[in-house]
Amino acid sequence: MATKIRGDIYGRHQRKIYDHLFIAIFGRNTEQSKKWRLELYNALRGTSYTDPDALVLNTIENVIYIKMHNDVSFLVDSQMTLYEHQSTPNPNMPLRGLMYFSQLYQKHIDCEGLSLLSSRRIKIPNPNFIVFYNGDSERPERYDLRLSDSFIADDRSGRFEWTAHVVNINERHNEALQKKCKPLYDYVRFVSRIKENKRSGMGIEDAVSESVEWACKENILDGFIRSQKQEVVAMSLTEYDEEECIRTWRNDGIEIGIEEGAKQKAEEATIEFLKENISPEIIAKCVKLPLERVLELQKEIMAKA
Repeated sequence: MATKIRGDIYGRHQRKIYDHLFIAIFGRNTEQSKKWRLELYNALRGTSYTDPDALVLNTIENVIYIKMHNDVSFLVDSQMTLYEHQSTPNPNMPLRGLMYFSQLYQKHIDCEGLSLLSSRRIKIPNPNFIVFYNGDSERPERYDLRLSDSFIADDRSGRFEWTAHVVNINERHNEALQKKCKPLYDYVRFVSRIKENKRSGMGIEDAVSESVEWACKENILDGFIRSQKQEVVAMSLTEYDEEECIRTWRNDGIEIGIEEGAKQKAEEATIEFLKENISPEIIAKCVKLPLERVLELQKEIMAKA
């Protein structure tokens, strides 16, 4: 008999063509994704739950930071677990996690009919924030990011802390974990194939195309890539565009919303990104301009061409 895993629905997961592949694998409400999500949880926690339907998926729509995609989060036993994937190192993950979980806890309190004004102590699920990293920068196998490192004044009291635990899932990292979770292992192999193709001199479109064909022949992810071929190509190319956009933005020193003249610099960066044929949707996320303004600049460029 399967162990019952307690949880409440806090949000409806909406499938999007621009989902990152990691989210598409582990964060959808399909039977296949449910199975993989449970397998990943068991591999990380050393548990042996067997009922995929016992996990209830919750989602948060991220409208604050660059990666505006749904995150993978769910309740298991007394834990509220959230998984996020990062292909670029981000020291702000603890702060993001604090914001994510404040929303989840508010929804938990509302769903349970509880009140913060009650004279009785409210019990909440333990938070568990895991960040899966597979970027190009060398990083340890596992490490913690702490909220206190972001405080303006140094604070080692430990009274106010929030931690994001980062798991490096690049090839030849955390191999024991990958062996316990085949979908994670397959995902790593697929992404590594794209990276290797790029290193060999292929353009990104050829690198993705060859990797997809290889994955179909190898039955990677139990045929998921074969059945979702067009979507996987679109997701992979979109992720690459977004990474390049972020990298250029950082290299150019554009601190949107902070430094003087931010709007002008954002528009200058937008024009450069448009010339590189990066999609307006991705540019809007990177430089934090309204999509309407990005499209206006695109029309201006086309009119001058």
